[in-house]
Formats: sequence, structure tokens, C-alpha cells
Amino acid sequence: MLMKIIDLTHEIAEGMPVYPGTEAPVLKQANTVAEHGFAEKLITMVSHTGTHMDAPAHVLENRKNLSQIDLNDLFGKGCLIDVREVQGKITADVLKPYEAALKNSKIAVFFSGWDRYWGDEKYFENFPVMDESAAEFLVSTGVKGVACDMISVDTVDCVNLDIHRILFAADMFSCENLKGLGRLSGRDFEIGIFPLNIKDGDGAPVRAAAFLS
Repeated sequence: MLMKIIDLTHEIAEGMPVYPGTEAPVLKQANTVAEHGFAEKLITMVSHTGTHMDAPAHVLENRKNLSQIDLNDLFGKGCLIDVREVQGKITADVLKPYEAALKNSKIAVFFSGWDRYWGDEKYFENFPVMDESAAEFLVSTGVKGVACDMISVDTVDCVNLDIHRILFAADMFSCENLKGLGRLSGRDFEIGIFPLNIKDGDGAPVRAAAFLS
């Protein structure tokens, strides 16, 4: 059976949106085919640039880093949670209709449509995030990770990263800055989210894709 693969990943480029206060990536052409016979880029960026994964070690000490996350947890059935109509906080009541699907899935995927603001200051404002009750409910379903098309699972002005902490205390991972989730609406899909294997990594850019049969 032919499988359709949908790329959910933003391109890494100079001038791309980054978390407020974060150093922007720099891509330098270190070698060229014309001059050196081969092309290479020197890339300087923080580990949470673009479409990326947060390991529990991102916020909590002595928790799993990238290398310690089981690869089997990074690929599997996804549950698309449509939060486009949610203003403010995503509560446990918003998630409860998805409970059965979540318990049968590996990764919860929050679809807000916020990727339409990529490259605009609106991208960093007023996007829906889980409250603590929703995060705790999500943990109770047994999913291995959370992915979203927003800049963070917490608000940008959040100091304590409370939602990150709830997820990471349960050894879940988060993936932020997905794109194009509308193409998954109403579809059964599997999702793969694979980060660079950085030693003691707290996070890394990923190539995220959905697989439709």
C-alpha cells in the first residue's frame, strides 16, 4: 500500500523566528564546490531552534536527555487535538473527548493553526496552551510525547515553565513549531519526530513527518 509522507518541519534559515531572547541561527558557507570541490555549511544555533524537541533534561535535572529517549517513543500513532477555537487555556475538559484516542496513541498533536503567523510577531502571542489540569490529564493517558504548532507548550511570558515540568516529570518529551497540521484533520496517521543525537542533549532540531496510508 502506498504511503503518503507529509513534512511538518519548518526550514532552518537565517532570519527565521526564534524564541524571544534566543540567539538567531547563523549559516555560513564554509566551503563551496567551485572553490573547494565540495560544499559545507558552518551552522551556529541554539539547540531549541525551529521545529525542535525538548527532552526532560531541558528543564529538570537528572531526567532523560536526548540520547536516553527510546526511539520507539518517537514514532507511532498520533492523536490530533483541534484547539483552533480555544482562547486562552486548554483545559482538561477540552481533552476529555479525546481520551480514548489518546490512550490508543503514542503522541498527542495539538493543532492550533498558529503556524499561519510564522514570521510575524503574532506567532509569539495569545496561542492556546494547556493549564495544569490538562497537562496532568494528558500524562494520565500514557502518551509518550506532545507536539504542537506553537512556539511553546507554555506561554512566552511564563517564568517557571509549569507545563513543561509536568510533562517532563512523567518522562514525556515535547516538540514545538510544527507546521501544516491541517492536512491531518480527520485522518488516521502515524508521526515520526527524530532529533539529532546530541550527547547529553537537552533538545535539538527535528525532522518531523506524518505518515498516511
